[in-house]
Amino acid sequence: MSRSKKAAAEPPAGPVSPAKQPAPAKTGAGVAKPPASGTAGTGLLLKAGAVKASTAKAETGSLVKASAARRIIGVDPGLASTGWGVIDIRGRRLVHIAHGSIESKADRPQAERLFSIYTAFRQILETYKPGESAMETLYFGRNVSSALPVAEARGVLSLALVEQGLVVVEFSPNAIKKAVTGVARADKSQIQEMVRLILGLDGIPKPDHAADALAMAICSANTLLL
Repeated sequence: MSRSKKAAAEPPAGPVSPAKQPAPAKTGAGVAKPPASGTAGTGLLLKAGAVKASTAKAETGSLVKASAARRIIGVDPGLASTGWGVIDIRGRRLVHIAHGSIESKADRPQAERLFSIYTAFRQILETYKPGESAMETLYFGRNVSSALPVAEARGVLSLALVEQGLVVVEFSPNAIKKAVTGVARADKSQIQEMVRLILGLDGIPKPDHAADALAMAICSANTLLL
């Protein structure tokens, strides 16, 4: 699998308090919801599906130096709502950094909505400076028209990733399910609960798109740890 280039700039170290979190990015019709800082998980991913949850005291999500960890951003594209989640690999531990969503209003022109998604996502990339990225492979089912808006959102998100020197790595839905739960046919609730356990979060990540994005990041981490 191709690996992305390391971010040139180093994000500031230290805990992220609500007052210091990046302000919501508003461009046109798009709004990036403030990132949710979760607790740092100490799950050990020895292989796909093998997860141990630690009872050690968790630390708050932080912007650690690039040299101290490998940072991954998972992205779940959507025109109405794009989920994103950032985690770090520290040794063989996965640590939650932040997650959130970018939303656009349905009453705005399509091009304006796409531009707002692109602008908000660029701000997220510049804030967290990931070195790896992960997305789910686009699947065109019987209703192709419903997948077209997602494809367009994927396009602007991929553009933003490439501009930051990141390689867009894709995983199939079954690969993501198996990496997170150990079962390729796991349902959404099982995936969300395992994401919570692996990352040591107090609750299920919200919204659902953000939880899916974190699952993609965990899948990518699994492939790097094997």
